[in-house]
Parts: sequence; structure tokens; C-alpha cells
Amino acid sequence: MIRLNCFIAVAEEHRAEVIAAAKRLTEASLKQDGCIAYDTFESATRPGVLMICETWRDQAALDSHSASEVFATEVGTMRSLAEMKLESFNF
Repeated sequence: MIRLNCFIAVAEEHRAEVIAAAKRLTEASLKQDGCIAYDTFESATRPGVLMICETWRDQAALDSHSASEVFATEVGTMRSLAEMKLESFNF
């Protein structure tokens, strides 16, 4: 399995729009084949910091997700409004 942690630093003025994009991405991703878990979290201690935590069955499922239209749209929105950092773990 593959776990991704995507950290998102967003200014208050773009927070609502980034959270909305993350929610749309989460909802769609949970329906994709090979998605084990997918959720969006907001830090309780660091204002403006969000994290998307996702788990995929294998690389093929993750590749399919990354090539999806919803991924391109919603991640594109988030990248245009916030700074993103990705961590990946295989287990």
C-alpha cells in the first residue's frame, strides 16, 4: 500500500476555496478503484495548515487517481492558491 500526506499552507483569504476543493477531491477519490482511505484535516495548532491523508492499494491505483480529471481540476485549484508539500510512504 502507498500512503501520501499532502501538507497545504494556505492564507486565510483562500482558505474556504482550498477546503472546498479538497472536499470535492476527497469525495471523488473515495469512489476510485484502489482507494483505501482519503481524508482532509485542518491543524488545530497551526492556522492555515491542512493535510490530505490518502492510502492507495498500489502504484497502478495511485497512477489512475493522479491521471483523473478531478485530480487535475482540484489539485490545480489548490496549487494556484496555496503551497503544497507531498510525503510518500510504502508499507
